[in-house]
Amino acid sequence: MYAPRRDAGFRSAPFGAGRCRVPPFSLSANENPYPPLPSVQELLHRESGRINRYPDRFVTELTGALSERFSVPAAHLAVGAGSVGVTAHLLHSVLGESGGEVVYAWPSFEAYPHLTRLYGGTAVEVPLRADHSHDLDAMARAVTDRTRLLIVCNPNNPTGTVVDHAELERFLDRLPGHVLVVLDEAYREFVRDARSVQDGIALYRDRPRLIVLRTFSKAYGLAGLRVGFAVCHEPIASRIRKSSVPFGVNSMAQSAAVASLGAEDELLARVEELVEERNRVQDGLRAAGLGVPVSQANFVWLPLGTDTEDFARACEAAGAHVRAFPGEGARVTIGEPEANDVVLGVAARFGGAGS
Repeated sequence: MYAPRRDAGFRSAPFGAGRCRVPPFSLSANENPYPPLPSVQELLHRESGRINRYPDRFVTELTGALSERFSVPAAHLAVGAGSVGVTAHLLHSVLGESGGEVVYAWPSFEAYPHLTRLYGGTAVEVPLRADHSHDLDAMARAVTDRTRLLIVCNPNNPTGTVVDHAELERFLDRLPGHVLVVLDEAYREFVRDARSVQDGIALYRDRPRLIVLRTFSKAYGLAGLRVGFAVCHEPIASRIRKSSVPFGVNSMAQSAAVASLGAEDELLARVEELVEERNRVQDGLRAAGLGVPVSQANFVWLPLGTDTEDFARACEAAGAHVRAFPGEGARVTIGEPEANDVVLGVAARFGGAGS
């Protein structure tokens, strides 16, 4: 088993409740609780002696490793500082000086509205369905002549829900030709409903306007190094690369990502443990009377409504930070079992709320 990850020191309570008296577990950022593999840590130690040199601006070795791993041409890849960095470069290239609309579900990844507005776009938020999943029909209806980009987060952050691949294919095929589609698969490795959830890289091959995002932050446990990538056809990948910040992916991130691809079997065994723990937590929350949608990510969503902030405060008082969306729900990362048990203990006092 892995050692529990606790935040360094004592942190201020996020809801103005004063300083927390318990060194809390961090279950608010969807981080992987495992430390890097020993082989990756050893490599990073060696690489630290070379940080006086600039990294490879063209990310050559990592691009080659990704090309081989996913059987895609190197020209179909764009690498950046996490999938957020790649998204930023994409929006910069798409919105340019003329702006335009970006359609996405809500609630979804909080970077979407921020980046859209940062690059001069207009955010068009489409509410999720009652089951906390994407309403693809409503998203299609939201498309206008000014729509430049449409984002589907699959699995969705913060709800953990997924889009059925037959429904997704019908949706993609009905969109007008001027709209690019991003399929954000940051949590792809945690999906276990493989019969209904299509791999985005399989979908992109004959869809020249589809962009698939992946990251090394979640399953691979390299969140602090910031490295992610897009898979898309060459004209779009080239646009992303041309909009990228020079030397935007540091040398340690590049080397760690290559090493992680080489140790993928060991890393995915850790993912399997997290999936098993996710199932245990979901079962425990439901046993406590909480209506929790099935998650295919490394977190669970508690639709607590007006009880959300009380739940988050109670978790913090017990020693665990969770991510509260006031009035909507709480997103709880699957962490070490000790941390998850803290949340389950609090949940037992909130049974039935928001369900």
